[in-house]
Amino acid sequence: MPIFEYACRDCHHEFELLVLPKDTTAPACPACQSTSLEKQLSLASVSSDGTRQRTLGLARKDAKKIQRDKAHAEHEAYHHHHH
Repeated sequence: MPIFEYACRDCHHEFELLVLPKDTTAPACPACQSTSLEKQLSLASVSSDGTRQRTLGLARKDAKKIQRDKAHAEHEAYHHHHH
């Protein structure tokens, strides 16, 4: 999918936009609706088994932290409510 990065020349808002071949209208800034946009130079995205595994590992680590924080909050709420 062609996702482009733009910077609005009027309000300086930066955003990404999915541009489909069938789109014939000029893209507009979602913040101010200006069509005075500058296409930004995007870095290439690389997807490989290694990057997917790393992303998955980081997501699992984040999920464990969220679960741990949730369990801690529930434990504190239980003790606060019962004491």
